[in-house]
Amino acid sequence: MSLEIIPSGEACGATIRGADLTRPLGDSTAADIRAAWLDHHVLSFPDQPMSDDDLERFTLAFGPFGDDPFIAPIPGRDHIIAVKREAGETSPVFAETWHTDWSFQENPPAGTCLFAITIPPKGGDTLYANQHLALEKMPADLRARLDGKRAIHSARAAYSKTGAYGETDRSARSMDIRPSDDAQTEQTHLIIRAHPETGREGIFGCAGYITGFQGMAADDSMALLGALYQWQTREEFQYRHKWRENMLVMWDNRSVLHMATGGYQGHARLLHRTTIGART
Repeated sequence: MSLEIIPSGEACGATIRGADLTRPLGDSTAADIRAAWLDHHVLSFPDQPMSDDDLERFTLAFGPFGDDPFIAPIPGRDHIIAVKREAGETSPVFAETWHTDWSFQENPPAGTCLFAITIPPKGGDTLYANQHLALEKMPADLRARLDGKRAIHSARAAYSKTGAYGETDRSARSMDIRPSDDAQTEQTHLIIRAHPETGREGIFGCAGYITGFQGMAADDSMALLGALYQWQTREEFQYRHKWRENMLVMWDNRSVLHMATGGYQGHARLLHRTTIGART
């Protein structure tokens, strides 16, 4: 099976044609997809009428399943969650802030797979920001302030009982989110680190799941975090992805930030998501 790799022409991202994801991937095809993934960070596979079995099988070709906390899986599955919004929903759009998935875990996931089932006729794009490129172009003075620092990651702002997706939010949202006191847990990770597969340095995480920097006063942490956020999310580092039904997208959480967007009020949207766990 020969793959056609079509770069987006933006800061990251490529479209892949020539693979049938409704069938098991051969070792050679899986290796070629992994190489393209590490190179382009975000891959889209259009025109793939996948089942949930297909989605799980594809995910396992690239690593173990990751752990998805705070969101219940769909009925009958342990590793698929529904990212959905009903047509009449008025709650804030889910994940409409820059982040990298589950960075607050001790071993954050390698990647995420998202399969489009119901896509509105307008809006709902996903933005990605290339954190290798952001680091490479970072001003020397900002890099000097970040080098060697460990960021403190926590899910409290999002998934604690008083968080953005807490108890008050649940009644107005169709997604099955389960806020918990577990969201108070903290983990630290180097803010500038080498990619575990390519060795290429990049920025890991941003404000939201990062609550500060280890060993820094709160005010100093917030000032540095704000300066970093303004830099790492600049438009020059971004790729805007437009969805179509029966499209699979996989992205590298170690390389990019991502953010959902709205603009589809009055329309339903449904995607199924799996997490590619980190190799141990």
